[in-house]
Formats: sequence, structure tokens, C-alpha cells
Amino acid sequence: MNRNYSAILGNLGNTRDRFCDGYKDNPGTLEMLRLAAKIPHISGIELVGTWDIRPENAKEMKQALADAGLKCVSIIPDLFADKRFWKGSYSASDANVRRHAIDYTRQMCGIAEELGCDTLNIWPGQDGYDYLLCADYERERAWLCESIAAVAGEFPRLRFALEYKPKEPRTHSYIARMADTLLLARETGCDNVGVTIDTGHAFVAGENVGEAIVLAKRAGDRLFHTHFNDNHSLWDDDMIVGTVHGACYIEMLYWLDRCGYRGWLSMDQYPYREEAAAAIGESILWLRQFDQIVQEHRAEIDKLVAANDAVATSRFLRGVMV
Repeated sequence: MNRNYSAILGNLGNTRDRFCDGYKDNPGTLEMLRLAAKIPHISGIELVGTWDIRPENAKEMKQALADAGLKCVSIIPDLFADKRFWKGSYSASDANVRRHAIDYTRQMCGIAEELGCDTLNIWPGQDGYDYLLCADYERERAWLCESIAAVAGEFPRLRFALEYKPKEPRTHSYIARMADTLLLARETGCDNVGVTIDTGHAFVAGENVGEAIVLAKRAGDRLFHTHFNDNHSLWDDDMIVGTVHGACYIEMLYWLDRCGYRGWLSMDQYPYREEAAAAIGESILWLRQFDQIVQEHRAEIDKLVAANDAVATSRFLRGVMV
């Protein structure tokens, strides 16, 4: 089947951590866009609000995307790097901070409509807590829900894809796994609120991504978007797809196919020491190879799933992965 591949623009830029404030020189936004357009099979791009896209450069970016032949797949509001959100954005105990987060998201929604983008990828990374007896889980979860519902209700033509992650930058995130994210999406009462699966986040959360895909399907086709990367299941390393969890990607692509997902497969990596465009390109090539296995052996995989025979499944995987 045909797949649509995209990448987060910032993945092509500078990379930093708490030990080093920059492993690379940071190219400008337009230069990163030109680099992205050269990656084979890429036809879409995700823009981070404020970093890549702002009201004052929206027209320029719209033209640059058209010139590069790329579609804006989603806008990711910066709810995580702004120090005003140090103790939460939508769930902050300070009503002024919550109001600012909502107004800022409204601004990103307007830009999305201007660019012809239909998805806001929402990762409220600072919404959570670090210590026990320091957070009002009941009120803060309610504020989180009310904030998202307010914006989603105002922009019914846009989809709001909630990206979950169990930890970092907080020790505990309020949307940590598929189940609690689906609960929040349903609690908003808005059909245009769904979920983004980031494969690395799911691995850290101890999830089986194939099962998580099915949960989103059963909750009313709430899987709106996907981010692909890999890690060692301990931290969000954002590595090249397939370098650790090979068999998992075969299964998740099978379930994406079986559950009728037709959205974007977007690369979300942080290539600290690798050449960024090449690393992102490798991820796409791995996904295409895994997808080819699924498509060529779909009927056989159907039978394996029905048979529930671990030895037969192992024999199959050994045969297709060698």
C-alpha cells in the first residue's frame, strides 16, 4: 500500500542535552526545509510553533513549503520549552498561564488553517508532576481536559492529536499511555480530539504498540497521527527506526494496515551525532522494508495471529528478517 512519510523539521537542526548546549551548527528554518525536501520519500513536514512557524513568517513558510513540494502535516505548539510553562501549560494552577496556553494554541490553529494543515499535534510536556503530595491530580486533570476541549470546540475542522509520553521533562506526565490519553480525549466530548502514537514513547511506557493501535481503533478511530523512532525502552533516545525493535515494527505496521490507518508516518528523531537527513532517511527505508514484509505476507501473518503459535511466528520472523 502507499504510505505518506513526513518528518519534524527541527530534527534537521541543532541537537542538545543537559550536558552540551549544541552538538551541531543550527541551520536556518528555510535551509532545514530544503534539506528535508531532498530526503527520499518525504512529502510532508511538521512545524514546531514559535521555533519554525509564527504569525509574522506564516506567509513566507507557506510559499517555502509550496516551493519545496511539501505539505504541512501538523503544527506542534511549543508547550514544553517556554519557561512560562515550567509548572504546566493547560493544567497549570495559575489561571493566567492556562489562559496564555489556550490563546497561544488558538494562534497556532489560525496558522494551521492558513497553511492548509488539518492537525495540531499536542504534546503538553510540562503538564504533569515530579514529587508526591505536590500536585492536585483531580483539578489539574480537569483543567487539562477543559483547556483542550475549549480549543477543539472552537476549531471543529482541525484535528487535535494528543501525544502521550510517560516522563520527561516531568517525572510523571498526565498523558502517559494510550489508555489515559483515550480517556482524556473522550472526556473532552470532542470528536476531533484523538491521539498521536510516538513509538519511542510507547516503548518507554512498556506498551505493545500494536495493541495500542487497536485500543485507539476500538475507541472510535482516535489514532490521528504517528511519530516513528526507536530506543532501548529506558529513555526517549529518538534513534533510527528498526535499530532495536525490528519485529515490533512489523507487527505495528500490520495493525496499522488491519485497523485502516491512512494517516502520515512521521519521523521524530534526535540524531545527536549522526548526519540528520541520512538518519531520517534510514528510518524511512527501514519502515518501507518492514512494510514490504507485511504486504507480501499479509495472509500468512493473518494465519499466524489466529493460530497463536509462538514457534511458528518465530520461524516466520526468522525467515523474513534474515
